[in-house]
Formats: sequence, C-alpha cells, structure tokens
Amino acid sequence: MTITLTPEQQKRLEEAVADGQFASVEEAVRLAVDDLMGGDDLGDLSWAKPYLDEARAEIARGESIPAEDVFAETDAWLKKRGA
Repeated sequence: MTITLTPEQQKRLEEAVADGQFASVEEAVRLAVDDLMGGDDLGDLSWAKPYLDEARAEIARGESIPAEDVFAETDAWLKKRGA
C-alpha cells in the first residue's frame, strides 16, 4: 500500500520522530490509524503489573487510606493556607 502525505504532514511526522515521540514514521502512522479506527490496543501495560500487585498487597494489609479521609485532609490543608 502506498499512502501520500502532504509535505506538512510528513514534516510533522518526521519532527515527532526526531523529538522521540515515536520510533519511526511508520509507528506514528500505525498508532494514528488505530486511534482513528477505534483500535482497542492500549499498548503494552505489563510495566504497570508490579505496581498494581504492590498496591493490592498494601490494601490487603490494611495500609490504605479511604478517599474521604484524603479529601478531608486536603480540604483542611487548603483552608489553613487560605486557598
């Protein structure tokens, strides 16, 4: 398949690759097509698994703080500072 881009599109893609946003122009176009077509590929999230496992273990040990408590502490902190 051959796809023709405008010079501006090609320039923007090449700049994005040069900035390190994408490994290649091809990768950028594949991601753009997936987004446009509603691709459900969220990428490789395996890096997050250890963090989720750690959080689940902390919750199981009772080392969590209820969200309501966090909100109350944040509100008190902001009031103290006049915000």
